[in-house]
Amino acid sequence: MLWNALLLSIREIRRNLLRSFLTTLGIVIGVAAVITMVTLGNGATRAVKDQIASLGSNLLIVRPGQRLGAGYGSVSAANFKVEDAAAIRAQIGGLKAVAPVVSKGVTVIAQANNWPTSITGTTADYFISNNWRLGQGRIFNESEERAGKAVCVIGNTLKRELFGAANPVGGEIRIKQFACEVIGLLASKGQSSMGSDQDDTVIMPLRTVQRRLTGNQDVRTLMVSVKDGVSTDKVQRQIKQLMRERRRIGDNEDDNFNVMDTKQIAETLSATTQVMTTLLGAVAAVSLLVGGIGIMNIMLVSVTERTREIGIRLAIGALEREVLSQFLIEAVVLSSLGGLIGVILATLASIGLSGLMNIPYLFNPSVNLLSFAFSAAIGVIFGYFPARRAASLDPIEALRHE
Repeated sequence: MLWNALLLSIREIRRNLLRSFLTTLGIVIGVAAVITMVTLGNGATRAVKDQIASLGSNLLIVRPGQRLGAGYGSVSAANFKVEDAAAIRAQIGGLKAVAPVVSKGVTVIAQANNWPTSITGTTADYFISNNWRLGQGRIFNESEERAGKAVCVIGNTLKRELFGAANPVGGEIRIKQFACEVIGLLASKGQSSMGSDQDDTVIMPLRTVQRRLTGNQDVRTLMVSVKDGVSTDKVQRQIKQLMRERRRIGDNEDDNFNVMDTKQIAETLSATTQVMTTLLGAVAAVSLLVGGIGIMNIMLVSVTERTREIGIRLAIGALEREVLSQFLIEAVVLSSLGGLIGVILATLASIGLSGLMNIPYLFNPSVNLLSFAFSAAIGVIFGYFPARRAASLDPIEALRHE
């Protein structure tokens, strides 16, 4: 009986292909929108996590000032010294690397090209704490750090803008009044989660930057990388206690520095992205309800058009449940067909948009199956009333219908 009802449903759908297509269009758009929004949201969440991870594994960032944003780096918040980094390295266990960092915005020149960028002065630990890998050349060694030699490692953006296709290792760049030898080229990292270009950088020994660019011994940031398996929360508390002692902060005084855990930043950004994904998915799901209303409307029209046919079937012995199942199956077939087309379109759209947005494409089978099942359920819910109306027709009145 179900097979015959399915065949009759397919025959009726094929009889009015354009109307059937327009009927399922709402379901197609709804399913495609929901899956695409959720897939892109999941991809964006993964991209945020990967970009935060590229800053460094188990990384703690210590900066002067109570917080980021308004009030950050105020006059009352003194900068750090190199000795603070040494104290953290000596007195706190479970650390992989501790790198003092200073930055200075300058314009660098190579041959006839110039490029505005940021100079980072630090130690060799910076490459460990921030997960930097070398593409070519080498990093500066301890003797070059102590002597404050004019050597540097550059990112791929600097290489492209200043050297083009040429190999930069062994070449020179000019920074203000001195020349710096390029000894290494960093592997590309791309954009950060904040939209900045991580490859637009020049890394030099800390003493070199302090002597030739900043003119003081201040350290603006301390990068602390924690070993795998060691609690970052515990290390964070120890750093706060040590810095309070070294900066002579009283028991009743607030910290004049802050310690940020990149893992917490990643969790916060991921939670925000997930909320936005859920919101967009919910908005897109409204179109599924609109599609269901469209199916109910067309099925009611179909019942009116086929009143005489229904009357003949009932007159020759068809049961009400058989008529009910015929129209109900027809509605489910329409909605399921729309759901299937929507899944295919969503897959194509997600792959294409992921490439344009530069985020990973993550196929989520549960979202696809749930959206398809929901589209079929829409057919059952919105198709029941028209089907029930068809099954309850009086055969005599139906035969009189013109």
